[in-house]
Amino acid sequence: MSFTAKLGKQNISFIVNENESILDAATRQGHNLPYGCRNGECGSCIAEIVSGSFFYNGANPEYLQQEVLGKRRALLCQARVSSDIEINANLLETETEITLKQLPCRVKSTEKLNDSVMRIILELPKTERLEFLPGQYVDFILPDGKKRSFSLANPPHENQVLEFHVRYYDGGIFSEFAFNELKNNALLRIEGPLGQFTLHNSERPIIMIAGGTGFAPIKSVVEHSLKINDPRSIHFYWGARSKSDLYLNKIASQWAKKYPHITYTPVLSEIDNLENWSGKTGYVHKAVVEDYSDLSDNDVYACGPPPMIDAIVSTFPEYHLREGSLFSDSFEFAKE
Repeated sequence: MSFTAKLGKQNISFIVNENESILDAATRQGHNLPYGCRNGECGSCIAEIVSGSFFYNGANPEYLQQEVLGKRRALLCQARVSSDIEINANLLETETEITLKQLPCRVKSTEKLNDSVMRIILELPKTERLEFLPGQYVDFILPDGKKRSFSLANPPHENQVLEFHVRYYDGGIFSEFAFNELKNNALLRIEGPLGQFTLHNSERPIIMIAGGTGFAPIKSVVEHSLKINDPRSIHFYWGARSKSDLYLNKIASQWAKKYPHITYTPVLSEIDNLENWSGKTGYVHKAVVEDYSDLSDNDVYACGPPPMIDAIVSTFPEYHLREGSLFSDSFEFAKE
C-alpha cells in the first residue's frame, strides 16, 4: 500500500510506501528536504502537516512529544503516513549535483588527538573522489551491514583524503574497533555523502557552536568558507569538559589569529578541572546568549550531542533567533 504526499508550497507530489518515512520517500524520489541525524534527535526535519494522518513506529523519542511538536507538526525522518498527506516544508537547493556513493577506502593514518578522540585519515582509490558539501557526513558500513555515521572534517576542496574524528565510547562497536584494532592500510567501506548540515547562502553574521567532536563538521564548514572568501563574520564557540577535550584547539585559535572576521571562544564545563583557565565556563549555549542578547541578525550553526542541541533549540528563540536561521546536527551515540 502507498499514499501520496504533497509539498504544498511547491505543488510537488511523491509516493510514500507502506512503513517508509516521509523523508526517505522524498529523498528516494529526488526531493531535497532538510534533515540532519535521520534518527529523530536533532529536529532539523520538523515540518507542518497541513492535512492527512501520520504515525511513528515504536516508542516516540522525546522530540516527538506533542508539547514539543504541536498537534500538526512532525519529524519527517520518523513519521509514516496512513493516508494521503500535505506538508509545508522547504526544499533545499544545492549548487552542485551530489551523488550518493558506496566506496572502498584504505586507512592512511590514525592519530590519537587526546585520550578519547582519534583522527582517522582515509584514502580513496586513485580513480575515485567523493564530492560532498562542507559539514556532511558518511556512513561507515560494518561487516554485519550495520552503519555508523561520522562527519567529514576536511573541506570539499581537499578531498584527496577524508578526515574523521572518532570519539571512544565504552561498548561502541566502531569506536572500540578504531581505538583497539584499526591499523594503517586496513580496508573499510563508506557510503555518502549524507546530511544537510552545510553552509547556506545568507548575508547574516554566523555563530557556530560545537560540542566535543562536533568540531569536525564545523572545521569543514569554516575551511570551506575561507576557501571561497565568504565575507561573513564567524564567532565560533567550542564547548568541552576540559582543556584536553579541545583536541584541536590550535587550529581554532589560528583561525582567529589569522582572519579578522573570525572570533573563537572556547567554553569549559568541568570547573573542578579548570587549572590555569581564564576563559568562559559553564554550558556553551549559555555562553552564547551571554554575548548575544539578540540573535535576530544571526545565523546559528550548531553540532554536538543531543542535550546541547536540545538546549539551543529550546533557548535561542527566546533571544529572537529567527525561524529558519538555526542549522543543527545532533551526534547521537548508536548503542547497537
